[in-house]
Amino acid sequence: MVEQYKARVLDTQLKRKLSGIGAVLIEGPKLCGKTTTAEQIAKSILYMALPEDRVENIKMAQMAPGILLQGKPPRLIDEWQIAPGLWDSVRFEIDHRGKTGQFILTGSAVPAKREEIFHTGTGRIAWLRMRPMTIFESGESNGDVSLRTLFESDEDPIGKNYLELTDIAYLVCRGGWPTACEQKGEIALDRAFDYYDAVVNEDISRVDEVQRSPERAKLLMRSYARNQGTQTSIEAIRQDMIANDLDSLDAKTVQSYIDALKKIFVIEDLPAWNPNIRSKTAIRTTDTRYFIDPSIGTAALGIGPADLINDLKTFGLMFETMCVRDLRVYAEALGGSVYHYRDKNGLECDAVIHLRNGSYGLIEIKLGGEDAIEYGASTLKKLNGIIDTSKMNKPSFMAVLTGVGKYAYRREDNVYVIPVGCLRD
Repeated sequence: MVEQYKARVLDTQLKRKLSGIGAVLIEGPKLCGKTTTAEQIAKSILYMALPEDRVENIKMAQMAPGILLQGKPPRLIDEWQIAPGLWDSVRFEIDHRGKTGQFILTGSAVPAKREEIFHTGTGRIAWLRMRPMTIFESGESNGDVSLRTLFESDEDPIGKNYLELTDIAYLVCRGGWPTACEQKGEIALDRAFDYYDAVVNEDISRVDEVQRSPERAKLLMRSYARNQGTQTSIEAIRQDMIANDLDSLDAKTVQSYIDALKKIFVIEDLPAWNPNIRSKTAIRTTDTRYFIDPSIGTAALGIGPADLINDLKTFGLMFETMCVRDLRVYAEALGGSVYHYRDKNGLECDAVIHLRNGSYGLIEIKLGGEDAIEYGASTLKKLNGIIDTSKMNKPSFMAVLTGVGKYAYRREDNVYVIPVGCLRD
């Protein structure tokens, strides 16, 4: 257990889930802090993959799994997926005990073999998605502006931003990997490249025991990085890869690589939002391409903070990926989800946060600059103008989320301007 644990937004969600159900599975990319977070609340721990115990643990999971489940609850079973049968044993034990908060399950980048699991766990096991740290969790955002408050209050957002453009570039390339967040400079930047190397050379093949080409994985991830924040088709990605791949490459192969990266939480595309609108404009339903952390994209392109400063277009795409990562974490803490909107006329909204109670907020993401903020505000007002408020609520807020700018404030047209360095859940 780390000596100085940095609180995660997921901490509160985990405690809440455990108070109402028998077990919680924390899933997400490797190295994002799943085990460390679970350790903070666990009262007993079983490390299934501990080298000196791994073989014996797997045998015991097959012969007498109940022994492995003994321990003060909530009991953390780390790397449970190396013995998939434990899933059914946990489900049975929960039914037998008839109590909440009994187990926490965490696993690595290699999913469990589902054919060895016979029950879904519905009603007994809840899922939580964990992502790399937001910049509020890692300490770079001061948290002056709360997303929750934007939904619950009409008060003007007030905050002061201390992050400069160079700071944002560094944070994009460093990513939210907990280990990197404890380090500085080039040492911290290395973590994203280490992660990328592991994905293309090992994890993408280990995910389902299908041998995949590291070179093709690199080509795909580079193409994905160049298309962050867009609805680029599989065919377009295939064509982009073909330019650098001498062998034949069909769409089915490209899709298999993408699916593998989704299974290990490297890719997390953003689904489309489908509101009630007054016009007959067709709404695009294609997902928007994103990595789960912006540093994966910069590592795939082999670039660093200075490169982003010299290429503001790429910088803007990677900044958007970072903001979407943070908004997803904050939104899920409120019981909400993040979507993207685009219609056939080209009207687009980078992020729509929709809560279970029907409330929603519209957000445009802009790296900075008065012209960009003005354009973002104009887009938000256009979208707001076509929403049919006789069939759904009006937006709780409209906001332009920026990288730079000294203050968070409300414009005269009621659009908020909020630097990401001020935002929290």
